[in-house]
Amino acid sequence: MKKVYADNSATSFPKAPGVSDAIKDFLDNVGCNVNRGGYESSYNAALEILATRKQLCKLFNFDEPRNVIFTPGITHSLNMILKGFLKVGDHVITTSMEHNSVMRPLHELSKTGVSYDIAECRSDGSLSVEKVTKLINKNTKAVVMTHASNVCGTILPIYDISELCKKHEVKLIVDSAGTAGVLELDMSCADALAFTCHKGLLAMQGLGGFLIKSDLAERTLPIITGGTGSLSHDIIQPDFLPDKFESGTMNIPAIMGLKVALEYICNVGVRAIHEKEMKHAEKFLSEMSKLSSDVRIVGQNGLSGRIAVISLDFKSMDNAEVASILDRDYGIMTRCGLHCAPMAHKTLKTYPQGTIRFSFGQFNTSEDVEYAVMAVREIVERECN
Repeated sequence: MKKVYADNSATSFPKAPGVSDAIKDFLDNVGCNVNRGGYESSYNAALEILATRKQLCKLFNFDEPRNVIFTPGITHSLNMILKGFLKVGDHVITTSMEHNSVMRPLHELSKTGVSYDIAECRSDGSLSVEKVTKLINKNTKAVVMTHASNVCGTILPIYDISELCKKHEVKLIVDSAGTAGVLELDMSCADALAFTCHKGLLAMQGLGGFLIKSDLAERTLPIITGGTGSLSHDIIQPDFLPDKFESGTMNIPAIMGLKVALEYICNVGVRAIHEKEMKHAEKFLSEMSKLSSDVRIVGQNGLSGRIAVISLDFKSMDNAEVASILDRDYGIMTRCGLHCAPMAHKTLKTYPQGTIRFSFGQFNTSEDVEYAVMAVREIVERECN
């Protein structure tokens, strides 16, 4: 049976060429730690990590490698920024399209005296800047928002929101989980940009991070403290970057893999990656629109204002059953359910049933898309008619 991986929004597969080789090479032939060894291989590993920080700066148009922080993942990154920055009495604004990696930290913070409001998005997932404007008050310290929905692929207007935030002296924190490596992203729009490595950056799970401007970094407390390999004589956490936010042993093998993945992305070009993925989306959306009496395309129907993440809601079948058939009978791997974003599904009118999400990636082929179209069409003809 043919196998088609269409779950790149959960994690990309396969990874960029050379990623697994770089990880294996480090584990087999280097294996040391950094900032904890006074020998050449440790120093060389530290230089490779610095080079990776510089590559991330290049990708996001940033000029402060020290302000690139590595974490175990984007959920850790968002928790570190939100919980380290926001204080009792502060107010923060978010949107109704957010993932639980934003909503759950905000809910926890609300128990400690931080308040938040939600800017309601339209039923296609898009956001009006005026919705955010109306929620700003004298205590508003930050807007935290996704760049693109992990449910339906709708892109949110982070650059317009950035101008609004600058006008009101409010910090903008961006969740780039669905767009880093897929859309061109400029750090000039954000005060902090959280990223994950296992999706559009085509590297492995268990690694993420954030880029943070110095002003926000100074005002953000580290919520995890401990050994950094620096200032070891002192029990006080270092206040310089990146050490302020990087306590404990780093996932160095994953960083070595990320370095190779970033080199691949740089060589291919983010724009070329996006164009290829959108060609897949165009074909799939076009064919799904012909099944409109049986299948609803969730979010925006056209190509404008979206990435290649497409959610379907089957009108007369259980979505989970369809996803199971796709896997069992056709070898097509998708994700069904609420995608850790229940509020987004409420906005999209797909709660509580959820959707089946097809997320095409850099290594999918046109044949994969045609096969997925054929499979959905056959299921509809067999089960719905």
